[in-house]
Amino acid sequence: MFESLIGLAVIVALLFMAVRQQKRLNLVERELGALRNMVLAGVALPKAMAAENQMTRQAETPSPEAELPDAEVSQPAATSVDEETVSGPWAVAAGSDKTEPDETPPAQPARPTGRPDIETALGTRWAVWVGGIALALGGLFLVKYTIEAGIFGPGVRLTLAGLFGLLLAGVGEFIRRTGFKVPVQGVAGAYIPAILTAAGAFTLFGAVYAAHGVYGFVGPTAAFALLGLIGIATLAAALVHGQALAGIGLLGSLATPMLVSSQSPNAWALFGYIAIVLAATGAVARIRSWNFLMAAAFVGSGLWMLAYLMQAPLPDFTVIVFIAAVTLVVLAFVWLGRHDFGSQPVRAFDVPSVAVAVFIALSALALFIYPPFAATGGVLSGAVLIVAMLAVAFYRPMAMPLLYGAGIAATLAFLHILPVVSVSLGLSGGYLEMGGVATVGSDPAMKYAGLVLGLVFVAAGFWTARRDIARPLASVSWTGWGVAVPLVILTTLWIAFGNIDRDFFYAAIALLLTAVFVAGAEWIARAEQPPLSGGFAVSAALAGAGLAGVLFIHMAFGSGLTTVFSGLLAVVPALATRWRSYPVLGWLSVGSLIATICRVAFDPTIVGAAFLSTTPVFNWLLAGYGIPALAFGFSAWQLVRTTGGRPRLAMEAGAALFALLTVAMLVRHAMHGGVIDDGALTLAEQAIYTLIALGAGGILIAIDMRSPSSVMRYGSLAVGVMSAASIVIQHFFWLNPLFTDEATGSIPAFNLLFLAYLLPAVAAGGLAFYARGKRPKWYSAMLALVASLLAFAYATLSVRRVFKGEFIGLWSGMEPLETYSYSALWLVLGVALLTLGVWLGSQVLRIASAALISIAVLKVFLFDMSELEGVLRALSFIGLGVVLIGIGLFYQRLLTRSARERPQPG
Repeated sequence: MFESLIGLAVIVALLFMAVRQQKRLNLVERELGALRNMVLAGVALPKAMAAENQMTRQAETPSPEAELPDAEVSQPAATSVDEETVSGPWAVAAGSDKTEPDETPPAQPARPTGRPDIETALGTRWAVWVGGIALALGGLFLVKYTIEAGIFGPGVRLTLAGLFGLLLAGVGEFIRRTGFKVPVQGVAGAYIPAILTAAGAFTLFGAVYAAHGVYGFVGPTAAFALLGLIGIATLAAALVHGQALAGIGLLGSLATPMLVSSQSPNAWALFGYIAIVLAATGAVARIRSWNFLMAAAFVGSGLWMLAYLMQAPLPDFTVIVFIAAVTLVVLAFVWLGRHDFGSQPVRAFDVPSVAVAVFIALSALALFIYPPFAATGGVLSGAVLIVAMLAVAFYRPMAMPLLYGAGIAATLAFLHILPVVSVSLGLSGGYLEMGGVATVGSDPAMKYAGLVLGLVFVAAGFWTARRDIARPLASVSWTGWGVAVPLVILTTLWIAFGNIDRDFFYAAIALLLTAVFVAGAEWIARAEQPPLSGGFAVSAALAGAGLAGVLFIHMAFGSGLTTVFSGLLAVVPALATRWRSYPVLGWLSVGSLIATICRVAFDPTIVGAAFLSTTPVFNWLLAGYGIPALAFGFSAWQLVRTTGGRPRLAMEAGAALFALLTVAMLVRHAMHGGVIDDGALTLAEQAIYTLIALGAGGILIAIDMRSPSSVMRYGSLAVGVMSAASIVIQHFFWLNPLFTDEATGSIPAFNLLFLAYLLPAVAAGGLAFYARGKRPKWYSAMLALVASLLAFAYATLSVRRVFKGEFIGLWSGMEPLETYSYSALWLVLGVALLTLGVWLGSQVLRIASAALISIAVLKVFLFDMSELEGVLRALSFIGLGVVLIGIGLFYQRLLTRSARERPQPG
């Protein structure tokens, strides 16, 4: 069936070729007839028209050099006069210089060129490819027939197959040397010499493999050598036949070790052979600049490295180091050696080096983290691979992926020793898995490897960053990995092998790294153009210094001092802006703010709940929240006078936030007897959240006013709305002590009601006042109404606390004097709100006053009249009347004053 399909395809291709050739013959006959008539009539074509027609013909028929970029084109054979000088029916024989303009007919328009049609594709490219496949299959079918018919023995059949492969390669070379050209557009992909040579290579590969694997005529060593020789010869032939043939030779060469089996495999022989193939491929790829071929060779050698690590019971690490070194040498000196880096700009990175980075990094990672390898000295070999990758990346700027591969491999290798993170490489299944809990090893080789890798990354990173300062991407990449890898190594070794509470040895290393990073940043900055401009590389170095400083504080000090010094650390870069105007300095202060917030979120008690003193105010909360607030405020003040910008706004926000947190946490500490976190959500805790949200709303408005931003604008609106909703739901209903009967505290003034109602009332009122004219009217009105309700709730609940004590639940009922007190209180609050509303010009407060007085009126007439007796009932109505009459007089006077001040018409 398959043979029939091939035959049908060949017949169709030949049919189209015959039709095409017939059309060409008809065209030639017409042109020759026209030429004969012109010669007999004595008419000559003008030179200009002849040149134009010849240019048109050249445009329609591209040269073989344009169509065959990868194939060597031999010298063209001698061409006939008709092919070179005749074009169209008005052409004349070469050498005719006679021109008669008066008798010259008009030139025919040139036929526009286009993409090859289906006829051209079938008659040229497809026919050639099908023919090549047919030749290869024909050789196989001939061998199959001789086997079935018993004509020849195995030795003769294999000899004939080998001779047939050599014949195909020889015919391909003969056609190439005898002036083969591609005269039709789009036929470069059907280069006949290359296809014949490829068919011969396949035939030779099959013959040698059958001689070894099927009949056993050839031993493993001879078969290995013959297959490798055929593959390398095919690679060499690709120099004149194109990249496709090189790919076939590379594939056959890399597959040879799988085709030839041995009872006693030798790793050195295997990878020595792989090294030879890799070097040969690199040489061929360099000569012709074939990126794909070089990348394929690196992928193949990398797959053999990983396969050896997965399958060998106990791999020889020196073999892995050897093949990795050969790969890096081929990359650095063979493949990338074709570039003259001094005379041309360096590209961002070389694509084939990505494959080298991936496979060598995976091999190094396997040597680090796979327990059997790590226990037998794999750590040292893995470190050697990482250092070698850095060396090549340093020597060849285009090998930038090697830097990233080395950095990622080193980072994952040391993260593996953490007790909370695991990076495991399942070599038997071929997968990489992260997660789980790792068992911390005690291998001291990790310490030595960490020391060496840290020093190498720091030295190479800063040196290369300064050298490549004109290439921002390369410079910041080297600086980034130069600070990231040492910090990861230091942190993981400290957690795995040091004292997590306090370790002065690792703290000293962190302090040394801080100084080195700062000095390196200054060294790089002096090489910038203009100097000391503080570019990305300098920013990366100073960011690493900031992280190293944070690590030093955590390693050297206890919990309380760690939080305090984390906040004070923001002052250092803020002060540095007096001498350097680096943009990153302000953001380093912001980084200190973020680190302090994370530290407080991790431990809100600053020193731990068990060690927090119960003394009100003067405890670690005051220092842990108050000192950072002062430090952030000073940093903002300093940044205002130097660099300014958004970092200054962030520091102002941080100062306000920590000042608010200081008050809130001290109040909560005093109310709960020194306990900050007592489990379930309480009104006090919710009050702290409310204060923080209202403070954040004000901070966002302030930042937006100084540096307009739609994020800040809509963020402040969202925070305000959520704060109001939280107050209504939590403070008035869900957590209200009237319904929950929660203890309000034993301190008369600073109690739960002060924290949950009065402070939020002041905060909401202040935010409403601050937002006037800066936010929509409904926003300020909403906050003013919420502030009024909170003040009303605080006053009412405080009166009830006077009568009921620490617990004010509704279940205890009300006394007559308490009932009267509410009426008096509400009337006083109504008058106060009216006065404040008139003073501030707030219609919302005046409406709230009217609503509160109306409630008081209803209470007096509907409740006090039936519940109160004697003098209390009389005082209730007398007070109500006095207040209402006073309000009436107040409004009359207000209206009279307004009428006097209004200008008279005319």
